[in-house]
Amino acid sequence: MNDLLNSIVSNSTIKMTAPIMKSKVYGKKDMAPTQVPMVNVALSGRIDGGLTPGLLVLAGPSKHFKSAFALLMAGAFMKRNPDAILMFFDAEFGTPQAYFESFGIDMERVAHIPITDVEQLKFEMMQQLDKIEPKHHGNIVMVIDSIGNLASKKEVQDSLDGKSVADMSRAKSIKSLFRMVTPHLNLKDIPLIAVNHTYQTQEMYSKAVVSGGTGIMYSADTVWIVGRQQDKVGTEIQGYHFIINIEKSRYVKEKSKIPISVSWDSGIMKWSGLMEVAEKGGYLRKPKVGWYEALDPETGVILSEKLMRAKEIVDNKDFWLNMFEETNFGKYIKDSFTIGASGAIMRDDEVSPEVIDELIDDSEE
Repeated sequence: MNDLLNSIVSNSTIKMTAPIMKSKVYGKKDMAPTQVPMVNVALSGRIDGGLTPGLLVLAGPSKHFKSAFALLMAGAFMKRNPDAILMFFDAEFGTPQAYFESFGIDMERVAHIPITDVEQLKFEMMQQLDKIEPKHHGNIVMVIDSIGNLASKKEVQDSLDGKSVADMSRAKSIKSLFRMVTPHLNLKDIPLIAVNHTYQTQEMYSKAVVSGGTGIMYSADTVWIVGRQQDKVGTEIQGYHFIINIEKSRYVKEKSKIPISVSWDSGIMKWSGLMEVAEKGGYLRKPKVGWYEALDPETGVILSEKLMRAKEIVDNKDFWLNMFEETNFGKYIKDSFTIGASGAIMRDDEVSPEVIDELIDDSEE
């Protein structure tokens, strides 16, 4: 069997063909963790996970923090890889330098690439990906801001020609774009974060759908649809609670909802989202209305010396680090969100030949 395997590998016309356990492109991917644990959970199902190579789509209406999430993750990748370059494909031209710097992105390591239509983006990306040498694999992160704002070349030309006909080519061009670039991303260890829009369906119970056709959904490794709620004190808005809805993922259970809070005063609340999970898992309980105490649900041991209000917990670094150290809260999160964490995808039950014969006989009857 090994001789046959080696023969297949040696006869292959593809340079990267190898026994799967020795493959350079198969298996566990390196993860770049962000500073926000629940963003890491949304990416990988684990608080110590993060951004991986492949296509990540961040979809949602305007002003839903999508560009900020993209830069947060790109900054984390660049921090983990000190020689990494960010290729920023810009179709909106609304991201100021201060935005990049707030996420720790060195502007000297950013290539700004202005884009005006889908076809231009496709040609530029393929030219760049084709010329990336093996020594640079894993040292590039890409952001498109945004694919939802790009017209097709036909739509632009029709406008110049004074035509107002419907454009049926855009979805095909977007599908072609991602169909071509996706293999390169995984082969060359490149994360691509594409910001996109959503639209509401016309059904009785309307739902948000990622714009741009089915091509994006087919090609993406991960798709988030971002929602938001106002964070109010009385009538004054203090910030927003964003909800990351996992529409598609290789790692995280689909339809998971992960909350991340952003305050006008302090920006992203790094430890937000953990409180909701801790309550659900029994790591936080309310002995009296409006007050909480922390405990280890396995032993029943109370971890907090006194009762606390929610505002004392939600973004308290020391509280959460102690929770992870003193309990199995990290494992609980992984088991709650990761695909396949709670068991095998296919059960290993043995079925006797006699039972199979009976099933065949029953089906024939």
